[in-house]
Amino acid sequence: MGIGINMGMSGLKQNYSYLFQNLPGSNGNANLNFLSDYISIKNGSYGKLMKAYYAKDDANDEVKSVAKEKKSSISTAKDDTKTLASIQSAADGLKESADKLISKGTDSVFKKVDVETKDNFGFYTTSKDYDKDEIYKSVSSFVDEYNSLLKEAGKSDTNSVINRTKSLTGITKANEKLLAEVGITIGEDNKLSIDEKAFKEADMNTAKSLFNGNSSYAYRVSAQASLIDFAASTESSKANTYNVTGNFNQSYSSGSIFDYGF
Repeated sequence: MGIGINMGMSGLKQNYSYLFQNLPGSNGNANLNFLSDYISIKNGSYGKLMKAYYAKDDANDEVKSVAKEKKSSISTAKDDTKTLASIQSAADGLKESADKLISKGTDSVFKKVDVETKDNFGFYTTSKDYDKDEIYKSVSSFVDEYNSLLKEAGKSDTNSVINRTKSLTGITKANEKLLAEVGITIGEDNKLSIDEKAFKEADMNTAKSLFNGNSSYAYRVSAQASLIDFAASTESSKANTYNVTGNFNQSYSSGSIFDYGF
């Protein structure tokens, strides 16, 4: 049976037994002290007290703002995983296209094949020569992959990635004259462009010296692409942290330790 008490404020009898259930010594007048809490809640004084108490937290707004900005990551890496993954993918693409050009023997795009030509009298002759269409296709792919890596690496704030990329463009700059001889030019943004007509009319031996073999420009580019890939991979490892639940994760956005308490 609950305790019926008339508060005299509404003239209606209210049941306050729920205020005292499960409390030690709930029988007796001692528990009537809790009625004052109810009155303070009902008349609004309790709310005013709480607002006054928590008003001092306004001074911590700046701290909260900083914490919210930081909540998405607790890693020490300078780039997010998406940026680093894109750099690695682009570096792998450049290395693959460069390695295709470097290849020798039967897999080489610079191996000579039977080429049929027509003379002024309408007679066809067959001779061994470079397949310029195939070589152009491979070099053009190399140019595209090179530019893609520069684009992705340009988004990085990681010093090792930036420095390796500068070394890559330096290697290209050192070969600028030879590249120009086969219709490849360097733009102001360090990206490459290739003129198909100029390339196919160029001396393929010059193209071969640039792109084929272990002492070629393409070989050095392949090596530098590997170093950029490694630099991005090393930086990415700094994002592997333990999140607030104690689980190991490999994503910058998983470290949500600041999600709690604000």
